[in-house]
Amino acid sequence: MSKSILTQVKEIIPPLNAGLHKGQAGRVGILGGSRDYTGAPYFAGMAALRAGADLAHIICSPAAAPAIKSYAPDLMVYPILSSETSLSEVTSLLEALMPRLHVLIVGPGLGRETHMQAFARLAIQQARELGLYLVFDADALLLIEDDPEIIRGYTRAVITPNVAEFARLCEALGVPTKTSKKTQASITLSDALGGVTVLQKGETDIISFSHSTTVGGERETAEVVTKGGLKRCGGQGDLLSGFTGTMLAWSKGYEEGVYNKSSQPISPTRLPLLASVGAAILTRTISRRAFEKHGRATLTNDMIPEISGAFVDVFEGGDRRISAPGL
Repeated sequence: MSKSILTQVKEIIPPLNAGLHKGQAGRVGILGGSRDYTGAPYFAGMAALRAGADLAHIICSPAAAPAIKSYAPDLMVYPILSSETSLSEVTSLLEALMPRLHVLIVGPGLGRETHMQAFARLAIQQARELGLYLVFDADALLLIEDDPEIIRGYTRAVITPNVAEFARLCEALGVPTKTSKKTQASITLSDALGGVTVLQKGETDIISFSHSTTVGGERETAEVVTKGGLKRCGGQGDLLSGFTGTMLAWSKGYEEGVYNKSSQPISPTRLPLLASVGAAILTRTISRRAFEKHGRATLTNDMIPEISGAFVDVFEGGDRRISAPGL
């Protein structure tokens, strides 16, 4: 009998024991934080840390750094994305930082300024060269709309579009959205991007991986129907990107055998999908818990204190519904 998806997600999570040293349980990088958007990278970084990542590095503009630093001293902040800094200088700075990461989340608070988008493109290129996992969120998705080649075929990447972003990506890649099967557009978009995992946010979260060019073709879809809160406040997507990044950082450790002792290890091609499923379940659970306490007044800040209890509930007990067509 095959293992359930949730059981497999749990296998990625590192154990809590004295045998691991600082950094082995996840080194997460977040590139974003422009002049106008300082909350998003904070939420992504704190989500990563509260979920259990060891370290969170925020790569941002100098204008955003003081605010982000004041939010939490636990975040390591690198204010190197200045419009006055040349691409060559930023290249050198990123080359020193990127090898220290397991995953790079691109997009929280990135904004649409030309220099921020250019620096994001540069960081993505470096991350790919190093084989890091990648998460694309918010304004980083514009890079894919403009140039799908920036990520096409990189199966270690996850994109997290909301309804509007998903529609724009489908239009840019010629993917039909009006289909008889609600998961089909997500599958087709993943295939159009060469096997990038798509975490389509919505009333239910649809996570798809499809790569028709591999031998025999690979395809898998999971629909997360865990109950969430009824307040859709700004910042919840940043928490999701932080959780996804953490799960992918753990996937890196699992892949490298740091804490994977399974006699039947999970295929590396499935790790981004499993990480996305785990992140989606956790996000929905903390949203529901916060909403039960605060109702219409719920803010993203109210969700952060729920992470610890939700994590125990989801991954160390409790029961959550997931449907996985085709498994």
